[in-house]
Amino acid sequence: MRWFVLSMLLWAAPAFAVQPDEILSDPQMEARARAISKELRCLVCRNENIDDSNAELARDLRLLVRERLVAGDNDDEAIEFIVARYGEYVLLNPRAGGSNLILYYAGPAMFLFALLAGGFYLRTRSRAKPEGSDALSAEEEEKLKNIMRE
Repeated sequence: MRWFVLSMLLWAAPAFAVQPDEILSDPQMEARARAISKELRCLVCRNENIDDSNAELARDLRLLVRERLVAGDNDDEAIEFIVARYGEYVLLNPRAGGSNLILYYAGPAMFLFALLAGGFYLRTRSRAKPEGSDALSAEEEEKLKNIMRE
């Protein structure tokens, strides 16, 4: 039973997504490639990095990263190459600039708007006349009584 559980854990572990034929012979370059792969999103799995994904596209991206590193790119250049090819969606942590600023500031802005709208509502509600202040005058009450008797 123990062997079965162990084999299932090894079989299901995403850490083995990187195939042996992908691994670079230089341990430092391989460590750099792994670090970059952890920052890039698998476009098939969506919220999984390409280092942990078993998808074919993730494998292609891992190979592309290693190819760029072997070509002499530094980490930032390799990431920029991937972003230029696949768009900013490939980054697991999007940059706080450009059109992404809308996403970063929309939540707090909507919260402030809700606070202002709630404050305005409470302020106007507190200034409203209380119920019963629209009571009938003595003359109107007399007219009403006369109408009810008829």
